Amino acid sequence: MEQIRIEEWGGERSAGLVGQLVGVWHLSVRTSHHFLTEQDIDHLVPQVEAALQGVEHLIVAWDGDAPVGFMGIQECKIEMLFLSPSCIGTGLGKRLTGLALSQYDVEYVDVNEQNEKAEGFYRHMGFRTFRRDETDEQGNPFPILHMRMD
Repeated sequence: MEQIRIEEWGGERSAGLVGQLVGVWHLSVRTSHHFLTEQDIDHLVPQVEAALQGVEHLIVAWDGDAPVGFMGIQECKIEMLFLSPSCIGTGLGKRLTGLALSQYDVEYVDVNEQNEKAEGFYRHMGFRTFRRDETDEQGNPFPILHMRMD
């Protein structure tokens, strides 16, 4: 396996690239978001595609020619961070978050309360919960923890 490289995607966010990243998202969500049904996941795909197209900074982690993770940053907030299951627990999430903190002045992240591993990861990275919403942005019964850097 080649060393994973991380770069801000400065090129066109083509349908091909977005499709590859949605594939990473799908695998990641199935691994980490056990509270979502297949129907929930399918319903989210158009929103994920739109977010990938519109997010201010799109950082992609590559293993050779294949994306294995990505992070989206808008202003001072991590809006999305997803890794291929094979990359979870390898330090890639820490590398991406460290980049967000050091180069993009990130202060905030939101996390599904039911994704306990992600919450624990962000706590480990120094984020603390300052607000909790009962539902997600679409009004679904998936509580969201709003976290900020201590």
